Amino acid sequence: MEVIHERCCELDVHKKTVTACIITPKGKVIKTFGTMTGNILELLDWINVNRCTHVAMESTGVYWKPIYNLLELAGVDVMVVNAHHIKAVPGRKTDVKDAEWIADLLRHGLLKGSYIPSKPQRELRELVRYRKSLIEERTREVNRLQKVLEGCNIKLSSVVSNIMGVSGRSMIEAIINNIDDPQLIAKMAKGRLKSKTESLEKALHGLVGPHQRMILATQLRHIDFLDGEIQRLDREVEERLFPFEEELELLETIPGVGRRSAESILTEIGFDMDRFPSDGHISSWAGMAPGNNESAGKRKSGRAPKGNKYLRSTLVQCARAASHTKEAYLSAHFRRIAARRGSNRAAVAVGHSILVICYHILKKRQPYNDLGANYFDERKSASVLKNAVKRIEALGFKVIVEEKIA
Repeated sequence: MEVIHERCCELDVHKKTVTACIITPKGKVIKTFGTMTGNILELLDWINVNRCTHVAMESTGVYWKPIYNLLELAGVDVMVVNAHHIKAVPGRKTDVKDAEWIADLLRHGLLKGSYIPSKPQRELRELVRYRKSLIEERTREVNRLQKVLEGCNIKLSSVVSNIMGVSGRSMIEAIINNIDDPQLIAKMAKGRLKSKTESLEKALHGLVGPHQRMILATQLRHIDFLDGEIQRLDREVEERLFPFEEELELLETIPGVGRRSAESILTEIGFDMDRFPSDGHISSWAGMAPGNNESAGKRKSGRAPKGNKYLRSTLVQCARAASHTKEAYLSAHFRRIAARRGSNRAAVAVGHSILVICYHILKKRQPYNDLGANYFDERKSASVLKNAVKRIEALGFKVIVEEKIA
């Protein structure tokens, strides 16, 4: 095979060691380094001494990140490769053989690097992903608080849709402060909740022990702490995304996509859509497109491949939110698929549609144009009419169809 890169290096990265294999016209050299910063700088000097023009390594967990950061800072051309794409022959695996195998592939130009965002985008990703983790933790803590209330036979969630709203929060604080009178606590209801005073009195009649009041107080403090940290991250993300305010506003025109979802989508897919040749490429990269699995002329499971799990979860969340909108294309799309294949597959399919919409919106710099809830009926009007007539005739009626004169 033709040699593409005469001087290249492959790194087999682990938690404590990095096995490096350098191939030059003189032959192969293999050496093992530690993963501390000083050891990585020694590795960098060794790569520079051997005048390697290209470096490749597997995307092993998070262990590749510190090495990539230092090599990128030094201006080295680094390629991070999906380990699943470069598996060697089974039964002959060692760190040294892995390094030699991947270095040989790199030398002949047979490796395809994974997409690694720029440093500012990577920092944004870390912030947005950590904020998502804190939001999920807050939800878990609210569920734990609800569990304690149920243990006290306080059925507040049966009457109040959001127990952490203004009214629900006031009632929980009253319980923590040793107020046991249901009538007195129910008077803390505000707004439309005042009309449910009788139901609240019944729901607030329970038996709360001292240890449960202490747990509830601790949980409220934890929720308040998480709220404060989430707000700090919100401000930091907003400041870093200020130059891309136009893109965020365009994404928010899509039903089901809110501010935080738009920020998450934008930081995951990036700001430049030119790196994706088509919407099919970005869907495949994100793991939202159906997979291909065909053998002997038979199509097997078309399960979507693995992709960006953070982007996928955000898109599915947006899809479920969009399914509740009225007179919209995405909600009609969701109901159409859910009727045949279930809500989970419908959520993935609508999430795929949202990603395609995001791609075209960012590429064309145009707001979302809804096709309408009747899009599918109008596209196949003859089929819809035929099925409707068939169903009515099955009930024993005679149907005469006439075109409406405008």
